[in-house]
This record gives sequence, C-alpha cells and structure tokens, in this order.
Amino acid sequence: MEPGLIEGFYGPLWAFAERDALAERLAAAGYGFWHYAPKADPGIRARWREPWPRAHAEALQAFAAHCGALGLRFGIGLSPAGLAADAPDTDWRALAARLAEFDAIGIDDLVIGFDDLHVDTPDPATDQTRIVEWMAARTSAARVIVCPTWYSDDPVLDRLFGQRPRGYLETLGRALDQRIGVYWAGEEICPREIAPRPIERIAERLRRPPWLWDNYPVNDGARACDHLHLRPFTGRPAALAERIAAHAINPALQPTLSAIPALTLPLRYRFGDDFAYMQAFHEAAQTVLGPELAVCLAEDIALLEDAGRDRLGDRLTGLRARYAAFGHPGAREIVQWLDGGYRPEEAAP
Repeated sequence: MEPGLIEGFYGPLWAFAERDALAERLAAAGYGFWHYAPKADPGIRARWREPWPRAHAEALQAFAAHCGALGLRFGIGLSPAGLAADAPDTDWRALAARLAEFDAIGIDDLVIGFDDLHVDTPDPATDQTRIVEWMAARTSAARVIVCPTWYSDDPVLDRLFGQRPRGYLETLGRALDQRIGVYWAGEEICPREIAPRPIERIAERLRRPPWLWDNYPVNDGARACDHLHLRPFTGRPAALAERIAAHAINPALQPTLSAIPALTLPLRYRFGDDFAYMQAFHEAAQTVLGPELAVCLAEDIALLEDAGRDRLGDRLTGLRARYAAFGHPGAREIVQWLDGGYRPEEAAP
C-alpha cells in the first residue's frame, strides 16, 4: 500500500514554495506520490482546452522535477468538463494537446477526474470508459487513475450532480482495463471512519482494490473552512493496507499545518494496534512547528479545530496575538485563518 497526496481541494491555490516544503516533509515520512488537481486551477477543469500560461507550466515542471528528486511520483489530474464520447474533433485535438503538455512537464501518473461534474448522458459509465481509454492510449504516464462522478456512497453527490445510474461502479469495473486505478472516498465524502469491510465491497464492485481518496484533513467546505483540521488520523485501521492500492490524503487549505496530520498516517499503518494517536500528534507537531509553538497548538486545539473561528468570540483577539508573536509559517497560517482567510469562493460539496 502506497501513501500519497491528492491536491484536490477547493480554495486558494498554494504557492510552489509551499508545495516544495510539504513535499519534502511527506517524502521523508514515506509518502510515495503527489497528484496535482486543485479545483481552483481552471487549466485542468473549466478551461482544460487551453494551455497553461508558460510561467505556470514551467513552475509545474520544476515541481515535478523536485518531486522526482525526493522520490515522489508526480501526477496531474485533468477533469474534462463538458467532454462527451461523441464530442467534436476540436475537443479531441485540444485534449491531445493538453496530454502532450503534461508529458512535457513530466508526469508519472495521470488522474482523470469526473468528480463534481454534472452528467448529461444516460450512460455515464460507458462514455467515461471511452474517454479514459482514449486518454490512456495517448499519455506517457505509467499509471492512470480515474475518479468517478459518484466517488462515494454519500447521497449528497446524487443531489448535486444527478442520480447515479444503477450499476454505475460495476460497469466501470468491468469495462476499465485492470491496470487503471479507481479513486474512492468512502461511505461519506468526508468519512469519520473507513472500515475494511465496506472497502472490500467496493473492491468487488470495481474488480480491483480502490485508490483511497481520503478527505482528511481537507477543510474546503462552506462550514469546514471555519475549522483547522490538525488532529492525527484515526478511524483508518492498519488492516486497510491489504485492501487498497494506495491511500491518498486531500490536504487542508493550510499547507504547513497539513503536514501535522499527514505525518501521522504512515505511523498508523506501521504500528497497527500499537499506534498511539496523541503521541503521534505531539511528535508531528514538534517536527513541523518546533517545541514551543507545538505546545501552544496542543493547548488550543479544541478551540482551533472543534469550536472553530465563528465561535471564538472574545478569545479570537488573544489567540491572534499569541500566534502573531511567532515567525513560523505555521503560525502565520493560523493568524491568516483567524483573520478570515482561506475561505474558498467555490466550496466543496
């Protein structure tokens, strides 16, 4: 089982220096890949037919090389919004050009994302399979992973993006080449627990172990963005390792703070029943923030994560002063969050 990161959140794009720093921490902790797929990058969603500006493409190429030097596989996620199996030739030419651009940047993995896209076809599984096959035949990426439209059992997806057809996952599982991976988020979009047996049932339907897209510590929802997700990974038993192809975490909007829970995931798998989650949290916080700032965070975690920004009241001013006294990027992220930052213009489902 391979741990990794799927940068798949809604919200402000990170700076590449922030990506570099987090990639270094994750690689050192045993992570194996980074999939670039932020919802705020229109070049891989609404405007996927258009090439990136040269500066952005060059920055991605440099980040891909940085990941490679760290031993991280690098991938890009493309969500071909509005593309159908009977699309005009101009769309397919544009798609071929984008895949060539990804190849020039240097990708190890290609993620094809149908997530959070409205479906206008009576047989989405068949149409999506044709699109995936076409793209897989034209990419130099060694691995191709698909994120379905209905990537969770959560009925929220049916309300927002249309009722899932009967047998949707089973059709995908039968039709897709066995070498193609499939992302799956769990019983809910942001599950409290991911248990082995439900994963086994999904694997049976997909005819392959799923790639787990874990929506923790992401906090890109309309309400979730008012909370910092800092606690370690729980509710993910080590027995999952035998049932999934990979475990990708979707990080929080705060790149430095995301490293704290991220560092605990490999320990969860390594130690199994001996995993001490609060010990893992304290060690990760000290690694990321240093001892003094880590103590402050541990003291305030109930306010920052549980209460949230809107319930701090008179305590907000004192918290802001406390963290403004530190020059650490993690403290700056807390201050920015306390000041009302990190509110995505388009929120997650």
